Amino acid sequence: MLAVVLAIERFPRGIAVLVCLCLALVAAWRALRTEGVRRLLAAGLAAVAVTAAVLLLVLLGGILLDLVVLVAFAAAVGLARTAFAIHVDLQPAPAPRRAVLFFNPRSGGGKSTRFHLAEEARKRGIEPVELGPGQDLRELVEAAVAGGADALAMAGGDGSQAIVAELAAAHGLPYACIPAGTRNHFALDLGVDREDVVGALDAFVEGGERRVDLAEVNGRVFVNNVSIGLYADAVQQSGYRDAKIRTLLATAPTEMGSGGAGTNVRWRGPDGEEEGGTLALLVSNNAYRLGPGIGSGTRPRLDEGVLGLASAAAGSGPAGGMGLRQWRARSFTVEAAGPVPAGVDGEAMTLAPPVRFASRPAALTVRIAVGHPGASPSTAVPEHLGRAVVKLFRIAIGGDPAAVGEVDNTSERS
Repeated sequence: MLAVVLAIERFPRGIAVLVCLCLALVAAWRALRTEGVRRLLAAGLAAVAVTAAVLLLVLLGGILLDLVVLVAFAAAVGLARTAFAIHVDLQPAPAPRRAVLFFNPRSGGGKSTRFHLAEEARKRGIEPVELGPGQDLRELVEAAVAGGADALAMAGGDGSQAIVAELAAAHGLPYACIPAGTRNHFALDLGVDREDVVGALDAFVEGGERRVDLAEVNGRVFVNNVSIGLYADAVQQSGYRDAKIRTLLATAPTEMGSGGAGTNVRWRGPDGEEEGGTLALLVSNNAYRLGPGIGSGTRPRLDEGVLGLASAAAGSGPAGGMGLRQWRARSFTVEAAGPVPAGVDGEAMTLAPPVRFASRPAALTVRIAVGHPGASPSTAVPEHLGRAVVKLFRIAIGGDPAAVGEVDNTSERS
């Protein structure tokens, strides 16, 4: 936007800044789609173009004002995040008599050990069970339920969270998500404070309760999403865990060309027409808010009983860029000629076609500590810019943010 303003206000010299930035974007896109010497040349050209744009800004003068504008914008976004912060008072729930915490000491770089979760659980009357190498988490949970457990918690990655959540739902038991994994995406959208690992245990001491959806793919439960295409191919690589960005960059040229797994799958889009040949297909447990803006990459709701669907295809967007489509459905099927590589809650898997997805509405009873938000960070954020400005204005003058007319994203299904 600054480049466009400069191109108009400081014409003709300002137009050079816009040209340099456009050239940098084109070169960077080319670097993603190629490899070897061509990738290095394209990346080098992008770097040179960005450097030239910065130098031109300095030479044109007024750089201090431009920096002030950028800093002010960044501050505004940060303050808006704070203004939209949410805390939901969930339905109080009685403490369980025999809650069991399962924890993976290796998840999240050893968070369970670093935060002494086993000891903290015992202080709260929660029985800790460590998942050792080679042990089957599903068997451990079933044994605990058979032994009288009346509440289940998991401290580990989202793949492990899905297993415990599935069994908690199957047995009608309350479940608590302890954010001891690496990213803790499910915890974030549930409204668990990811920075308060130990405090999340209080969900079984004086926690509130809500019901949320689960989703399944070929009968297997997932809590976040299933990806097919670029990311799915990357997580299949043996070096992905140790070098994620490098592996993604190495996979990109194949996926963006004609040899990726995403080009071999077919499905029916929102209009009923058959589609395929995608760079990436994402099927999620409720819909993500994608794109720029506050709350991007999170799900405002986990109780709508739908699958969130998003497909990205190289070359289908403006100027040959990436085109993104989003829609929702209660069920979804992907057809393929052979096994489909997929990333299921971040874990590498191979799915047999047809790959069938479905939502399980209100399947899981979740307990969340009273001191935690209790809802996703995007729950209180309007989806459209105009509504966001109106809501910020009402908050600024002391009005009730809930009176802006937004949907209550924390409502439960009966």
